[in-house]
This record gives sequence, structure tokens and C-alpha cells, in this order.
Amino acid sequence: MAGHRLRRWSYRGLICGSAAALAAGVLLNTTGPGAHRADAAPAAALSWSDDFDGAAGSAPDSSRWTLETGGSGNGNHELQYYTNSTDNAALDGNGNLVITARKNTDPNLNCWNGPCQFTSARLNTAQTFTQKYGHFEARIKIPRGQGIWPAFWMLGDDLGSAGWPNSGEIDIMENVGKEPSTVHGTIHGPGYSGAGGIGAAYNLPDGKPFADDFHTFAVDWSPSGITWSVDGQNYQTRTPADVNGNKWVYDHPFFVILNLAVGGDWPGSPDAGTSFPQTMTVDYVHVSAQN
Repeated sequence: MAGHRLRRWSYRGLICGSAAALAAGVLLNTTGPGAHRADAAPAAALSWSDDFDGAAGSAPDSSRWTLETGGSGNGNHELQYYTNSTDNAALDGNGNLVITARKNTDPNLNCWNGPCQFTSARLNTAQTFTQKYGHFEARIKIPRGQGIWPAFWMLGDDLGSAGWPNSGEIDIMENVGKEPSTVHGTIHGPGYSGAGGIGAAYNLPDGKPFADDFHTFAVDWSPSGITWSVDGQNYQTRTPADVNGNKWVYDHPFFVILNLAVGGDWPGSPDAGTSFPQTMTVDYVHVSAQN
């Protein structure tokens, strides 16, 4: 169980944006970089997707993603300043989004603890796409190193009115660099948030580091529960019975978030062995509706 945060949301970046870019398509296999695009059997029709096709150095599609900005620490004493610069989030020209955490060189950037030490990026679909139930999947090569914290997750669309954790949070994948072979899947809601979040860990066989290759992270979410998987292997299911009499808040639309944090209460700070820049490379994000 990931007992790590008081909150990970912010209102910054949840404004401005265009209508959702909805797409239909097929889910294909995930062997080898970019292999999801060809030579596989069709699966469920997509309700939303981004395959990050575009010129190298270009910004993420603003009709799909909003880039958040700021150095508030996000309730976790994180050390990065989130920017909207292509220095921190850009397409690589090979069908990937690359989120890059760097040592900060701008003396004008201030964080909650003083001059910012690092910059990175956090993207969300709050103003462009939300969905209730379905299959949410991303193929990601995570970074490595002490103090590095990549995540693929979701928040409820009533965040502004209900607040966190009443709006709900579904962490599809989180990794802290001190656990190179482990990812976590967690839910946070009223009465089971922060250190009381409910979840489980998944470990790669033979202690292999996740950062060595791309892996596919997904949840299947229905009215009866949420099931997490890595590379097609289910590893936990959570249902209303698991929240110990508290409210099950996974009954309304959620939006998607990708981010790469540096430092914070859970992972701890980078140390002398942590190299920069670190990159989180996202091959695709696919969402399909519930069958």
C-alpha cells in the first residue's frame, strides 16, 4: 500500500482548454516501441487516445492536455517546479511524449521551500476529457534514481466542488526510485486517503528494474470495482467492500494525469547518486468505454 501523500492535486492548470478530442480506433499489442500501431488484432473501440505522433520538439496536443505550472509542492513537499515549456514536456518525433525532470537554471523560479531546484511537467485532461468507467491504459518507460516519482493517475471531475479526497483518486501507476522493481496502484477517498490509501504493489520478476524497458499499466473500472494490471497481468481488485464502510466515490467521471515529480515525503530527496535529466517516456495513452 502506498502510504505517501496528503494530497496530490492542485487547481492550477485545470482552467483553459478546448473540447475533448475524441477518437475511435483499436487497441493493439504492446511488444516493442511503437508496436501498438500495427500487426495486431483489434480490440475495444477507443473513446479517447493520444499516440503522441508529431514532430520532434513539439508541445503536447493542447486539445487533449493542459500543462499545469507552479512549485507549490502539491501537498507532498515535492521539489520540482512544473513548467509549460517543451524543455520539460515534448514529443520526440518517434511517437512518444517525453516528460523530463531537470536541474533548474532559472533563478526567477520560486518553490514552496525557496529557489526551485528542479523543473518538470504535469499534464491533465480535466478540461478536455473525462470518463466514468472503462479501460484506462498507458505504455510507459519510467525514469530511475533516488527521489524520482513518476505517475499515471486520475482524479474525479468534481474536484473543484467536492474537494480532495471526496472527489476520489485512482493511482494507476506510481513508482518511487528507491524501489526500482516495484510499482503501486492505490485508491484515495474519504476516510482512506494519504497514508490510509488502499492499494497494492506489483513487482517485476527477478528484480528487474521497470526503467529498463516500456511497460503497460492499466485499470479496468466498472460499477462493481477497479482491477489493476501490469503488462496484462492483473494484480489487485478493489471493490466497495474494501473501503471499510467509507464512501465508495468511484461512480462519476474522472480525468487523466501524467506527471514526473522530484522529491517529496514518500520518495525522499534525490541524492548524490541521482543523475539528471531523468525522463518519463510515454508511448501512448488509450481509453476505451466499459464493454
